[in-house]
Amino acid sequence: MELKKTALHDVHEKLGARMVEFAGYHMPIQYTGIRDEHRRVRQTVGVFDVSHMGEIEISGPNALDLVQKLTINDAAALSVNQAQYSAMCYPDGGIVDDLLVYRFPDKFLLVVNAANKDKDYRWIVDHKMEGTEVKDVSDSITQLAVQGKKAEATLQKLTDINLAEIPFYWFTEGELAGAPMIISRTGYTGEPGFELYFENQYAEQVWNAVFEAGQEFDIEPIGLGARDSLRLEKKMCLYGNDIDETTNPLEAGLGWITKLDKGDFIGRDVLKKIKEEGVKRRLVAFTLEAAGFPRHGYKIMKDGKEVGYVTSGTVSPILEKGIGLGYVIKEHSKIGTQIDIEIRNRLLPAVIVKPPFV
Repeated sequence: MELKKTALHDVHEKLGARMVEFAGYHMPIQYTGIRDEHRRVRQTVGVFDVSHMGEIEISGPNALDLVQKLTINDAAALSVNQAQYSAMCYPDGGIVDDLLVYRFPDKFLLVVNAANKDKDYRWIVDHKMEGTEVKDVSDSITQLAVQGKKAEATLQKLTDINLAEIPFYWFTEGELAGAPMIISRTGYTGEPGFELYFENQYAEQVWNAVFEAGQEFDIEPIGLGARDSLRLEKKMCLYGNDIDETTNPLEAGLGWITKLDKGDFIGRDVLKKIKEEGVKRRLVAFTLEAAGFPRHGYKIMKDGKEVGYVTSGTVSPILEKGIGLGYVIKEHSKIGTQIDIEIRNRLLPAVIVKPPFV
């Protein structure tokens, strides 16, 4: 199967990026190196091409009803030009995907994970109701994430819109670098920043303008490798690792987006029951107390017994030690609990900590 390419594919190759297959796309995993790129975002500003993400529009007079039925957060609470983090669940409470919901005057835009795009689209279409239109617009959109403390100063040079006036999880439509776009104060790094959505024809024009504007801040292109380590330091869930169809939002620490009192939605009855009875396991954050690299699937042990498993792990470029997330039996999930991670037949001591790590 031939891999899909983003509109900036040739730019990444010219920059010498290490390209890999990711969610059916040929994507840059790193340019100069994950640790350096990670630190660049934490220190000043970096740019990610995340055009592989999925964008699905829901419009029509009953668009809100469909979004409410599909998602666990309360989309009715959104004002126009506001966004929210949410998820879709199966009837058994397992997670279809986590996503962003954007409310426009005449439609909703759901931004979904790249690897789940086709599955999500089918799920939405299968639950479509009268008075709704569902459209996958992913292939026509370039998405750039400009993230870091100097993101606003970089982008402000390229637009007349006062970016300081856009609150966290709000967006506006306007022109930046000569291209019409959605400018959203969101991101997946835990740093201040923006996500820009625009038509593919403007991709190189916007990319070049952003890099010119950010030159004074040593702006750099950032690959998917650092995107993963950045989100992990802030305990942001990754679908396929920390959440999937076998996990529910309550045990994953996503109770804050699970609005059981908003009215009916897919999975609500089961989630309500889980909340009443209490979860059996929890997604926890831990740090290693010895040198090691915790990886997805490694066993979590307590007093010689297996009590869970690692879902995500890395060596934090900021803390310079192993960090990770994992599910553990509820009685061993308290902050401060000493655990062990089984790495290559060795038990390495670790402790459950309060996230975020950084």
